[in-house]
Amino acid sequence: MIHRKSNGVFVIAATPFTDEGALDLASTDRMVDFYLEVGVSGMTILGIMGEAPKLTADESLTFARHVLARVDGRVPVVVGVSGPGLDNMKNLTREVMAAGAAGVMVAPMASLNTDAKQKAYYAQICKTLGADVPICLQDYPQTTGVNFSVETLLEIFRAHEQIVMLKHEDWPGLTKLSRIRAETGEGAGRISILTGNSALFLPQEMQRGADGAMTGFAYPEMMVQVVARHLAGDVDGAEDLFDAYLPMVRYEQQLGLGLAIRKEVLQRRGVLASSKVRAPGPAVSALDKAELTRLTTRLEAKLAALG
Repeated sequence: MIHRKSNGVFVIAATPFTDEGALDLASTDRMVDFYLEVGVSGMTILGIMGEAPKLTADESLTFARHVLARVDGRVPVVVGVSGPGLDNMKNLTREVMAAGAAGVMVAPMASLNTDAKQKAYYAQICKTLGADVPICLQDYPQTTGVNFSVETLLEIFRAHEQIVMLKHEDWPGLTKLSRIRAETGEGAGRISILTGNSALFLPQEMQRGADGAMTGFAYPEMMVQVVARHLAGDVDGAEDLFDAYLPMVRYEQQLGLGLAIRKEVLQRRGVLASSKVRAPGPAVSALDKAELTRLTTRLEAKLAALG
């Protein structure tokens, strides 16, 4: 189970599709094996970048069970269960926890526009899902439209022991991260903080007290190594490695296109059979592909120079 000291890299897994848009479970197996081989600490499935809203309820459950069976307990898997209906959320949570999930991630509903509503919502979530289900709270206002204050988050964490992890991806968010870590760094009140935003600020987030990352990138080995070096005290070495990948991180961060780029790179790396993003969704152009080729060539040269 995830807990308040969970750390490392929980990679946000893509959802592989065939060119026709069906679930591709063969590519799913390769993807799981690939993530494990590069050393991730955990995985998160059915997140926003996993195209969860585009899956049917049956597809979500089929995919989750397949991933959990393939992982087979080797690393913890967090399953995104966010949705407008509590009954559906409860049912999906029950199924994935029975299949071996380590916890669930819950993002706020767009209507939570006051501190009181936010606190009441997560109290209801905890009651509905049950005290034995560890929860990761997703703070991603750029997508959800919900802005949590530091004070409200701290109250939620203190009121509900089962909320053990914060997925922090507010932007700008470094000061917010520092304040939360200062208040939740030690003892029973500690909270695990994993960061998102496609790792764009990962070195600074680690320096501010994050426990690792919960995000996606077509080169997850970079995140694994950067976090490991930081945790080992090699701050400059971590940042040097990150800098080599930064042009690719930035290119993949393009709003509206990033997932298509990530899937294109994963296909080139032999992980996915298709780079298909379900409609409505973006597709990379011929010029995008040419730019990716150039960026990849430059990345390989930089990594060779670093040894």
